Amino acid sequence: MTDQHHPPTAADSAADSAPDLFTWEFATDPYPAYAWLREHAPVHRTRLPSGVEAWLVTRYADAKPALADQRLSKNPAHHDEPAHARGRTGIPGERKAELMTHLLNIDPPDHTRLRRLVSKAFTPRRVAEFAARVQELTDQLIDRFAARGSADLIHEFAFPLPIYAICDMLGVPREDQDDFRDWAGMMIRHGGGPRGGVARSVKKMRGYLAELIHKKREALPAEPVPGEDLISGLIRASDHGEHLTENEAAAMAFILLFAGFETTVNLIGNGTYALLTHPEQRERLQRSLAGGARDLLETGVEELLRYDGPVELATWRFATEPITLGGQDIAPGDPVLVVLAAADRDPERFADPDVLDLARRDNQHLGYGHGIHYCLGAPLARLEGQTALATLLTRLPDLRLAVDPAELRWRGGLIMRGLRTLPVEFTAAV
Repeated sequence: MTDQHHPPTAADSAADSAPDLFTWEFATDPYPAYAWLREHAPVHRTRLPSGVEAWLVTRYADAKPALADQRLSKNPAHHDEPAHARGRTGIPGERKAELMTHLLNIDPPDHTRLRRLVSKAFTPRRVAEFAARVQELTDQLIDRFAARGSADLIHEFAFPLPIYAICDMLGVPREDQDDFRDWAGMMIRHGGGPRGGVARSVKKMRGYLAELIHKKREALPAEPVPGEDLISGLIRASDHGEHLTENEAAAMAFILLFAGFETTVNLIGNGTYALLTHPEQRERLQRSLAGGARDLLETGVEELLRYDGPVELATWRFATEPITLGGQDIAPGDPVLVVLAAADRDPERFADPDVLDLARRDNQHLGYGHGIHYCLGAPLARLEGQTALATLLTRLPDLRLAVDPAELRWRGGLIMRGLRTLPVEFTAAV
C-alpha cells in the first residue's frame, strides 16, 4: 500500500501478495501469516482496520532494537493524523478523559520521572510480599466452581484474578472492586468491536479515580505506613515536590489497571489453552509440581509468553525522524507497530519456534517488551501466571477442554491476543 509520502518500492510487489491480516481467521491463528511476512516483507506497511496506515515489524533482529530506539517516540503528538484516522491510535477514550499522560504515551524525561515514582511498587520484594494475597484470590476463585465440574476459565478465573489483585495493589476499596470488574469487562467485550463501550468505561474509571485520589489525599497519614497502597504513594510523591499532577496520578493509576489486568487475563487464558492442547507438556509440568519443584513452572511461564503471549503487537510508536528499518524507509510521523508474536516465533532466534517446550532455556522473548518501556508489572504478571497455572493443575488435575478447539473464538483487537471464552471440564471436588 503506497501514498504520496511513500512511492512504490521493491517491497510493494511482495506486499501485494501478502496474506490477509486482521480477519477472524487471522485472529484464530496469525502465526502462518507472520511467518510469511518475516520471510517476504519483514517491515510491512499496511492499512489497519481502524483506517490508520502503519508499519509492522516482524523479525526479531529488527524488533528488539526498534523497541529501544529513541527515534521511535511513544507520544502520539508525533503522528500527523489524517482526518479519517483521528484519535484511532492508543486506548479509546483516553484523550477525552484526560488520561494521556501515562507511561505508554510519553518519552523521557517525563517517562523517566513517572516510571521512577511507581517502580518501587513492582520490585521483586514488594511483589513477593503480595504472593500470599494472589494465592488467596486464586483459591477463592477456584472454590466457586470446583464442585461444579465445569467452568469458563476466562470469565470465572483468568479475568477476575488480575482485576482483584491490581485493585488491591492500587488501593481500590474491596466494596468498589466489582465496579472495576464491570468496567474492565466492558473493555474486554468491546476490545475488537465498537469503540464506544471502551470509551464509556474509560470515562467511568476516570471519574472514579479522581474521586478516590481526592478521598485518599484527605485521609493520608503524615508519614508512610508499611504496605501503603500505590495510589497513596503517588499522592505522597506529588505532595512532596515530585511534580505529579492530579491528571498524571489518575492516568498512572488508570494505565496500571488497564495494562495490569488484560495482559494477565490473556497470559492465564492462552497459557492454560496451550497446556490443554499439548498434553505431554502439561503432564510434564504436573509431575514437576507434584515433586515440589518450581523450575519447570518458571521456565514454562516464560515459554508460554513466547509461544502464544498475551500481547500480540507492542503499543504504538511514531517515527520522529527519517528511519531505515529492515530495509524500509520510514518517514517522520509514521506509526510503527512491533509484532511481538512474530518476533517470538522467529526461527533465526529460536530453535523450533513453533514447538512448545516448557523447559526452553535460551528464551529471551519480547513478551514484556525491551528497553525503557519494558513492562513495569512483569514481576506481578509472572507471579499471577505461575500461581494461577500451578494451582489449576494441582487442584483440578484432570482439567480438559469442554469443546473442540475449533469452536473457540479469539478476540479481534489489535494489540492484545486472547480467547473470548475457555470452557473446561474436570472431576468435581466433593
